[in-house]
Amino acid sequence: MINKSTLILAASLLVILASCQTSKDSVVVFHTQYGDMTAILYEETPKHKANFLELVESGKYDSTIFHRVIENFMVQGGDVNQKEGLEEEDKVNYTIDAEIHPDFWHVKGSLAAARQGDNVNPERKSSGSQFYIIHGQKFEKTDLLQMAEGRVYQQKQMKLRECLGMKKYANLRNEVIEMQKAKDMEGLQNFMETTADSIVEKEFGKLEVYEFSEAQIEDYKNIGGAPHLDGEYTVFGRVVEGLNVVDSIATVRTAGADKPVKDIFLTAEIEKMSKKKITEQYGYEYPQEEK
Repeated sequence: MINKSTLILAASLLVILASCQTSKDSVVVFHTQYGDMTAILYEETPKHKANFLELVESGKYDSTIFHRVIENFMVQGGDVNQKEGLEEEDKVNYTIDAEIHPDFWHVKGSLAAARQGDNVNPERKSSGSQFYIIHGQKFEKTDLLQMAEGRVYQQKQMKLRECLGMKKYANLRNEVIEMQKAKDMEGLQNFMETTADSIVEKEFGKLEVYEFSEAQIEDYKNIGGAPHLDGEYTVFGRVVEGLNVVDSIATVRTAGADKPVKDIFLTAEIEKMSKKKITEQYGYEYPQEEK
């Protein structure tokens, strides 16, 4: 018969083992002909993190390429479905729910999920496998403030098109068309500044104004990135070693559709490390666990 002390000891060992398991985490190492890149994956984007680790562990990223490269913007890869000889059951044909987090933006080195555009993907769900790494460029604060204003204007235009497509605004739509034909820029500007605002707000409510935080502004000024993507795509990790490799890939010669003239292959592997070491070595602070 098992006594009470033995049960308590066994329970204590289980707690210790569980603690040991949760004290470790995984970083991802990308191997390319230009060198290696190490990336951390954010705990705050659990669906993307779990999916990415599963793809790496299964070897699905091995022998894929960076198929879209734009200097001063980003390098995109991970299109598993384009691998030669891939069986139908091994294809990645699913999407992942968006996990757009306000604390993660598109600073240089950010690892984010590619996706289809809002017109066919209004929920902003991510591709099951394609990702991109930001190369980016530096921006002054004035540039970012203008960009934020431009995003509001663009959002208003999209909503306005929806309004003018409604039957009840047919007469107004015809007026706008006539102003466009007559190249009446003053009339169009007056319409955008007065009538457009009122009908958009009536149909959709007050538009959300995107603002860059001081931390974002500092990052984009000193490190660089692609701020126009913030709030639109899921950022789920960051390259913390090997940014020079991103630089090398971003500057290769490309052809049509921004595809590199010479294929840039990658393989990926998982490296287990203690969370303490990840924080010490890479500066990533884990979110506080709820008690």
